[in-house]
Amino acid sequence: MADLVVYFKRPNFWRESVNIYYWNTQPKSSSVEWPGVAMTEEGDNWYSYRFSGIEEASFLFNDGNRRQTGDFWRDQDGWFMQDSWYDRHPDTEATPLVVHFKRPASWEKNINIYYWETRPSSQSVSWPGVAMTAEGNDWYRYEFAEAETAKFLINDGSWRQTKDLTRSREGWYLKDSWSDQNPQRPALPVIIATPKGATYQQSQLITLSSNNDDDAIYYTTDGSQPTVNSTLYEQPISIEANTTLRCLGRNALGEIGAIFEFIYTTDPNADFRKPRITTSVNSGTYLEAIAPTFTIKDDREAAVVAYYTNDGTEPTRNGNIYIRGNAINGLTGPKMILDKTTNVRFLVIDGAGNETYADFYYNVGDNVEARDFREETIYFLLTTRFYDGDPSNNFFCRDRIKFNNRGEAEDPHWRGDFKGLIQKLDYIKDLGFTAIWITPPVENRSGLDYHGYHAYDWTQIDARLESPDATYQDLINEAHARGLKIIQDVVVNHSCQYGIRGKVWIDHLPVKYYVPHGLQQGRIKYGPYKGNLGNYQSEFREDNDNPVAPDWFKERQTSDPEGMVPLVDPVSGETVPKEGYNPNRFFGIDANNLDPNWYHQDGFMSGGDWESVAIQTKHLAGDTIDLATRRDNVKDYLINAICQYLDMGVDALRIDTVKHVERNNLLEYIDAWKAHKPSLFVFGENLVKGTGWGDLFGDDNAPSFLRPWWYTRLGDDPKDPHSGGDSGFSVLDFSLFSTFRDNLSRGSFNGIGAILANDWVYGDATTLVTFLQNHDVGPDNDFRDRFRGNTEWAAAAYNLLWTIRGIPCLYYGEEIEFMKGKPQDIMGNDDTLDQTGRAYFGDHLEDDTIQKTQSHPLYQHIKRLNIIRSRIPALQKAPMSQVNEWGSGMSFVREDQGSNSYVVVGLTIGGQQQITINDVHNGTYRDAVTGNSIDVNSNSISFDVKANSAGIYVLNGEGKIGEDGVYLC
Repeated sequence: MADLVVYFKRPNFWRESVNIYYWNTQPKSSSVEWPGVAMTEEGDNWYSYRFSGIEEASFLFNDGNRRQTGDFWRDQDGWFMQDSWYDRHPDTEATPLVVHFKRPASWEKNINIYYWETRPSSQSVSWPGVAMTAEGNDWYRYEFAEAETAKFLINDGSWRQTKDLTRSREGWYLKDSWSDQNPQRPALPVIIATPKGATYQQSQLITLSSNNDDDAIYYTTDGSQPTVNSTLYEQPISIEANTTLRCLGRNALGEIGAIFEFIYTTDPNADFRKPRITTSVNSGTYLEAIAPTFTIKDDREAAVVAYYTNDGTEPTRNGNIYIRGNAINGLTGPKMILDKTTNVRFLVIDGAGNETYADFYYNVGDNVEARDFREETIYFLLTTRFYDGDPSNNFFCRDRIKFNNRGEAEDPHWRGDFKGLIQKLDYIKDLGFTAIWITPPVENRSGLDYHGYHAYDWTQIDARLESPDATYQDLINEAHARGLKIIQDVVVNHSCQYGIRGKVWIDHLPVKYYVPHGLQQGRIKYGPYKGNLGNYQSEFREDNDNPVAPDWFKERQTSDPEGMVPLVDPVSGETVPKEGYNPNRFFGIDANNLDPNWYHQDGFMSGGDWESVAIQTKHLAGDTIDLATRRDNVKDYLINAICQYLDMGVDALRIDTVKHVERNNLLEYIDAWKAHKPSLFVFGENLVKGTGWGDLFGDDNAPSFLRPWWYTRLGDDPKDPHSGGDSGFSVLDFSLFSTFRDNLSRGSFNGIGAILANDWVYGDATTLVTFLQNHDVGPDNDFRDRFRGNTEWAAAAYNLLWTIRGIPCLYYGEEIEFMKGKPQDIMGNDDTLDQTGRAYFGDHLEDDTIQKTQSHPLYQHIKRLNIIRSRIPALQKAPMSQVNEWGSGMSFVREDQGSNSYVVVGLTIGGQQQITINDVHNGTYRDAVTGNSIDVNSNSISFDVKANSAGIYVLNGEGKIGEDGVYLC
């Protein structure tokens, strides 16, 4: 957040002490008393004041005597002199504003600019404005003769026009985005060789490419320095012997880039196969001591060395040797006696230098405490957007790439990883959370799969999340070492559009042969996707390596990385690559031809399907293909896959898209996982935007068998929750969340009491997972945006969630109002993740920023709430009674008889309140917030609660818990 800075030129007749008196700042800050605070003297009678962390403010200037200006409001820096505001120092020479515009192909060629409210002199023109000057390559230019800032729009004199724009410095406007430099100006050439320089067993055909479409590339193959007089690259280069290939490029402006060197070695006997390691005892949980052995196998006679550690550190070539020798027939080492939780880590190196890293985790004994999960509080994060610990595994998806002003791709979608999360576990622990909910970690495939909900292989962890020294097992181990639990997100309802690796194939053409309209195969330049849109990190540029693919597809999985060899589409008979050829053949599906052993064939969701039984057999979208979850082969695959993660130590599961799977069918999966791990807590997402009571109270437009409460019960009557008991499965509390748009976002508790009055409908309302926002929805703008209300209202919202029944869950960044008011997910056609609630959070966790992050008042507020809740059992497990809500306040009682914990709670939102609660137990109550003590002997208690704060009066309580903060004191 940029600071607001204002400057004031003191009139000669004013006193030399100049003050600024301000109010109505955004974000809210503490007010000042008259005459305000002293401004800083800058010289020549100029004074300045910086509003730290403030974007806009109302204010006036005065000299502490009787002289003062009128009232002002600013949302950008400004200079005030002689009753006028300036956007720059009035003594500096004006720089006329110049704007450039790239004409879209569909526009007419006569481009106009229509402007108004120019500054410093106000000018305007009649519609459609004045003509812009063509610069070539469909760029147009306009220079304002006097204005430095202007409001304008650009149009073609017809019906096509941009949105309203504002600019105060030269800029280039391309595809709804401003750049400070021409984004299409050619960069210095960067040469890429495919395949890369390395040792190969046979000759290679080398393709050279550059980062600009029309760069000329010159090369030598004899090791000499290339120049523009060297051989011009025009076709792939055949390399059959040891060769040093050197290249340079020249762009359209004649600029020459650096020299790039690629060394190729041809060795028919080269060994590229890594050694393999297996164990006699699989990773998992064991009550008694175990004695595993480990076996090494390699394909060559040369000696193999296996280094290991058993203290969790990374093995190195200088470490302990487990075994060495010839492993072509298998080489088994000695037994390891393990009587406690141990992470055994290996580095195995063969004679050719090929390295294999492997981890085996043994949870021996009952050392991970199986607590009641209601005692936890949950921190939810998108792993790929949290913290980047290993840039080497970063990855750009095909869709929604962000480009900087130089046209370079930045902010990889797959950015955060397990290594980064491990590094920041102490941050989450310091914030007071005890469980971490991560997005699905299994291998994903789609054009935008960074979030993990497009599963391709449930049995594998996605390599873009792991590092040699930071596997999923490492994350689980490191979390457990800090007393933190891991909640794994699981998708049962659907797979990605490529099927399931090794199980089922969905018909597609290889992505590398797709050529969009207006582009040419081999010359596509879309961030790191150069040449074609196949996976740029794959040797053969193919992202579908499914071994059950038909032979014609398999052949292209390991050949033709350039996507240039003609391929006949077996469906249409047409040949690809072909510009603009049907994209559905690459990315879409034909629901009628799906394998019925694995998928439903009922088409895609539309219209009223979202509130009908059709939701359980139709496909959500083209990259979420609805699985036939009743079939035994589907159940066996998914249940067994997730059991392996439970064996690794995963503590709880969150189930995605719950209402898309029929309740009894879904409970088959959940019951199987709970049988495998009896202490398992499982909850799910049944998204509703409303009360969500189904057939019960006449205020819902869908049947109960789609609603959250139904999944928490075992009965068969959708109009009678008591027809069955608790199913043992909990849900996210969308019914409560759906009120927040109309209450918490507006500084009120109104309507919350009515929701809590129906807690009896659920199997056990105390296990509901409560939240203010998540990755899909927020409480503002019809559930689209992150919380945008006042900070004190957010604090009051957390007071509510941490004291009512249920398990509170915080979405990453809420603790600092991260991306406040932004849409949770991409909305517009050109949105990128950095514009949404899924933006990268790691910049706030660096060594030079984390102290500021942890000093945010909401961070400290939530930290204290976690401490308070952890010390009062009734706030964790007890149902609510005597709920009273009156908009600006709430009160209720919670009693947990098992722990003999009894608490009376009063909440305020807005102003200070006096709260009275009758029919309470007699005795001495102490407030966990203030430490205030009240003796009750008439079964009635009264106490004051400050604005947006809480009174948490515990019978026979310990008193004040934690330190006062801005909103809880």
